Amino acid sequence: MAMAHVTCPLCEATCGLEVTFDGAGVTSVRGDSEDVFSRGYVCPKGASLGALHNDPDRLRTPLVKRGGSFTEVSWDEAFAEIDARLPAVAAEHGRDSVAVYVGNPAAHNLAVALYGRAFFKALGTRNFYTAGSVDQLPKHYSSGYLFGGGFTIPVPDLDRTGHLLMLGANPLVSNGSLMTAADVRGRLRAIRQRGGKVVVVDPRRTRTAEVADEHHAIRPGTDALLLFALVHTLFAEDLVSLGRLADHVNGAAEVRTLAEPFAPEAVAPVTGVAAAEIRRMARELAAAERAVVYGRIGTTTQAFGTLTSWLVDVLNVLTGNLDAEGGAMFPLAAAGQLNSSGAQRPFTAGRWRTRVRGLPEVFGEVPVATLADEIETPGDGQVRALVTIAGNPCLSTPNAGRLANALPQLDFMLSLDIYLNETTRHADVILPGPTPLERAHYDTALYQLAVRNVANWTPAALSSPVPQEWETLLRLTGIVTGQGPNADVAALDAFVAADVARRSGLDVAVAGERTGPERIMDLMLRAGPYDLTLADLEAAPHGVDLGPLRPRIPEVLSTPSGRIELAPEAITGDVPRLAAELTRPPNGRLVLIGRRQLSSNNSWMHNLEPLVRGKNRCTVQVHPDDAGRLGLRDGGQAKVTARTGTIEVPVEVTDEVRPGVVSIPHGWGHDVEGVRAAVARAHAGANSNVLADELLLDALSGTAVLNGIPVEVVPA
Repeated sequence: MAMAHVTCPLCEATCGLEVTFDGAGVTSVRGDSEDVFSRGYVCPKGASLGALHNDPDRLRTPLVKRGGSFTEVSWDEAFAEIDARLPAVAAEHGRDSVAVYVGNPAAHNLAVALYGRAFFKALGTRNFYTAGSVDQLPKHYSSGYLFGGGFTIPVPDLDRTGHLLMLGANPLVSNGSLMTAADVRGRLRAIRQRGGKVVVVDPRRTRTAEVADEHHAIRPGTDALLLFALVHTLFAEDLVSLGRLADHVNGAAEVRTLAEPFAPEAVAPVTGVAAAEIRRMARELAAAERAVVYGRIGTTTQAFGTLTSWLVDVLNVLTGNLDAEGGAMFPLAAAGQLNSSGAQRPFTAGRWRTRVRGLPEVFGEVPVATLADEIETPGDGQVRALVTIAGNPCLSTPNAGRLANALPQLDFMLSLDIYLNETTRHADVILPGPTPLERAHYDTALYQLAVRNVANWTPAALSSPVPQEWETLLRLTGIVTGQGPNADVAALDAFVAADVARRSGLDVAVAGERTGPERIMDLMLRAGPYDLTLADLEAAPHGVDLGPLRPRIPEVLSTPSGRIELAPEAITGDVPRLAAELTRPPNGRLVLIGRRQLSSNNSWMHNLEPLVRGKNRCTVQVHPDDAGRLGLRDGGQAKVTARTGTIEVPVEVTDEVRPGVVSIPHGWGHDVEGVRAAVARAHAGANSNVLADELLLDALSGTAVLNGIPVEVVPA
């Protein structure tokens, strides 16, 4: 019996796992009690790593579509097909005729993190889409203009705070998001045990709200109004205290002026939170010795996602809790963090715009809400080929039905994916990858968002019967750079490593005989802010603890002024649109929000029996008052209709949601033809993104509105 210690790559918590094997089979997965970060914590997703590894529906051989059906082929045949078709599209129609969509799992994939850049740069397309524009782009946008870097995102110092105000976040289920933290339940419990307070603002009484001291059931999409009212109160009651930030902040006076229309009495009728409660919340936030405000996906996937993300950190600044122990602090990762190198350029958005709708680029990508437009609309620059990497946009993007109808119009589609799913069924070629246990892992992105500075390297625990994804990406890079389907992967790997060394100011030779991700990670660690090499991490299978978060201002800032820009015009220009909401009280129409589930991760883990067993979780939650008014009964069926379509889903009558709000989880809808996922099809559910409207976006970032969608609900 063999055993390995690995870092779970299935969500943002980066928990340490202890995995035992019998040959190539997984016999058990449990939390690693010695892991320096997670200390033995494990959630249902992590415990299912063996089921994922053993899933018989996982692809192990490339598939090529011939005569409308997929055929298993050799790797050389698959690359030859790609070489014959993909470069031809770009040659005839230009580089922007090839689009890329990168899904959420790629954020947990070292190969994509280290080698994706070379492939994407070689493609040279401006039609680059990721799951970020249905998730977190507003936070990158606001952080970029506030602090100078799109990934200069402060996170709650959970282990030392005394007052945590969370909006649109459910970390007991999500395990943290833009806040890498294992065992959030334990960390929240510790806040209360040391005399602190946890406050949740959410239209649903979530699992996190249930363990909090206080829950405010806000109307969806009005968080920015509530936050502005808190800012208004701080100024009106002379509670602003910048502390040590005073010498590093521009724009506080402008924020005060902007906040004047948003008195608690003005926003209360729209938000559904009483004015007296808003004032008390502001006073308690200001009075707490250590406090932090944190907002997540419920705040970013709404019509005012960027303003909400901005105001979260405005509050942290005005209360003196930014860059302070127990407040919102900037992690210092061991590798890959631009804001620790001094070489980061000031952030700017809108460097280019999309062809059809003129939507802005943000953080190097454009909104996926317009991908169908770009495929369907003829003309110069029309998208004619698509590459998807670990993504399922036919389930996870707005007006998903329209995108599913658009994909067959492409001249060519390539997918790098472990499943034949709702999106990859449209591909001409699918290239699979190894399981998480068959590849090396290091969380280059997520350690930049961790509530404690740690580093953990996971070598491959098992040999892989398929090529490593970094090799696949390099072969694809060879194809799009004209080197053909059999390019010299070793030479391309050496080129990528040399580029990393050059940008890090190192001689690539310091990595010795290493190749592949090991060589690049060694270089990145050597160039990082700690005295670390990959050998150090290899010698520490439970990780290396680099200590608690510590103050980083001013060195972390890369704005043109070198200061925090609290009122950048690129953000504050949208305030009048928000102010107009004060004159629009609720009209009584139902609105739809999503919900997270502990045993689910977007759309891609529903084919694992341990994660879907039990009662059907794809339901529409309806408040009893609304159910009675609409004639809905618990356990019955309802038709939910939006501008973009209709779905039918079981009804769950519950007071977990506030009146006027219905909730359906995201990522389901596995009942389409051509999918190879027996378990998922048996628990198909309904695709809530059929109801999401690609025309409803956050005006600044182009992020889709997934919370606050107007709907009608009737008995089926």
